[in-house]
Amino acid sequence: MALLEIKKYPEKILKEKTVHLENIDAHTQRLIDDMTETMHAVRGLGLAANQVGIPKKLCIIDISLKEDKAPLIVLINPVIVEKEGAAEAEEGCLSIPGYLTSIKRAEKVFVRGIDREGRNLEIEGVGLLARALQHEIDHLEGILFIDRMSPIKREFFKRRYKKFLKDNSKE
Repeated sequence: MALLEIKKYPEKILKEKTVHLENIDAHTQRLIDDMTETMHAVRGLGLAANQVGIPKKLCIIDISLKEDKAPLIVLINPVIVEKEGAAEAEEGCLSIPGYLTSIKRAEKVFVRGIDREGRNLEIEGVGLLARALQHEIDHLEGILFIDRMSPIKREFFKRRYKKFLKDNSKE
């Protein structure tokens, strides 16, 4: 296994829609393992393939850092088929390190996809799992969590983040 480079905002691939994953072959299995190792190394809760430069509909989620005994979820070609309720909570993103903000999302989601063995998978996510599912599936659609903020809040973020990048590029 290998650690992969996590793409950072504003890299172009993060804003592009990913494509359907057709074959679950040895290359895909290796990618899943490498993504899992990378996510665990940085103590993330989820990672989408485009965050590591691969424009395919594949994401992994592991909320066991926050909720004991939560299994690793591998989702290929996921689709949210139903949403219920609404909840606002703080979110962060591995592609926008060091930035947290409150985002409103559905409190409960139903997702369909395929697991790493090619079997159909249906997941009902509530609370943190629902938030993680929505966050990662958004990535696959080229949507970042900052795109879910109000326009004023997003502009404030962009100005602050540009300054952060400029200040950190001097080091």
